[in-house]
Amino acid sequence: MSFPSTGKGWRERLATITLGALLLGAILVPVLSPSDPRAIGDVLSLRLLPPLAVDPAGHRHILGTDAFGRDIFARMMLAARVSLTVGVVGSVLAGLVGILVGATAAWLGGAADRLAMGVSDALLAVPRLVLLLVCASLWPPGVTLVIVVLMATGWMGVARLVRAEALGVGRRPYVEAARALGASPARILWRHVIPNALGPAVVAITLGVGSAILLESGLSFLGLGIQPPRPSWGNMISDGRESIVMAPWVALAPGLALIVTVLACTLLGDALRDRLAGEEVLTIRGRS
Repeated sequence: MSFPSTGKGWRERLATITLGALLLGAILVPVLSPSDPRAIGDVLSLRLLPPLAVDPAGHRHILGTDAFGRDIFARMMLAARVSLTVGVVGSVLAGLVGILVGATAAWLGGAADRLAMGVSDALLAVPRLVLLLVCASLWPPGVTLVIVVLMATGWMGVARLVRAEALGVGRRPYVEAARALGASPARILWRHVIPNALGPAVVAITLGVGSAILLESGLSFLGLGIQPPRPSWGNMISDGRESIVMAPWVALAPGLALIVTVLACTLLGDALRDRLAGEEVLTIRGRS
C-alpha cells in the first residue's frame, strides 16, 4: 500500500538508523571491549583520560575514561542495554495494559466503563514522577522495580486512546455483520474491535519508549533506579557531576546518548502517526 508523500520520510529513516546503530553498539561494544566495563581499572594510569587518548597498554579510548579508569564508550553502550530494555519493555507492558483496559471499557460500557475511566483520570491527576519516587523509595531499586512502576503508571493515556477508537470501531459495518452472524461478544472484541483500534496505541507506545527512558535515567540519577556497578545513563551522568569542570566528557557522553535516543524515539513515533494519518486519508478517499 502506498501513502501520500509528506516530505518527512527522512525522519523515519533517521530514527530507524539511529536506533539500529545504538542497538548494534549495545550488543557488540561491551563484548568486544578489551576490559570489563564494570571493573575498576588501574586508577593511577587510566583515571580521566580525555577522548581519543591511548592508555599505557595501547588501547584507545574513544570517549575517554571516568574517575575509576573505566572506558566510557564501553560503559555507555552497556548502559544502553539497560535503558533500551527498560524503555521498550516498560512502554510495551504499559501499552498492553492500556489496550486491554480501554477496549474492555468501551465494549462493556456502563459501570465498567465509568469505573475504568474514573481510575484512569484519578491516576492521570497524580504526577507520574511523584509515583515513581514513592515506589522507588518503598522497595529496593533495580531494573524489575523500574519496569513494574513504568507499567503501572503509563497505561492510562493508552487506555483512553484505545477506548475512543474502540467506540468508533464498534459502530463499523463489519462489526454489525459479525454480530448478525452470531459471533460472541468476546470473539468480536478480540477479532474485530481490538485489531482495528491499535493504530493510536502503537504510536503512543512508541512515543512512550522515550519517556520511559527519560524517567529511568532520572531515577538512576537520583540513586533510586539502576544501582552501580551496573551502568545506566542516569547514574553515569550522576557520577560525572563531580568532575564536570575537569573532565566534562564523563557526564556529557551519556547525556548526549540519552538526548539522541529520546529524540529518535520521538521522530519514529511522529513518523508512525503520519503514516496512520495518511492511511486513513486514503481509506476515506477510497470510500468517497
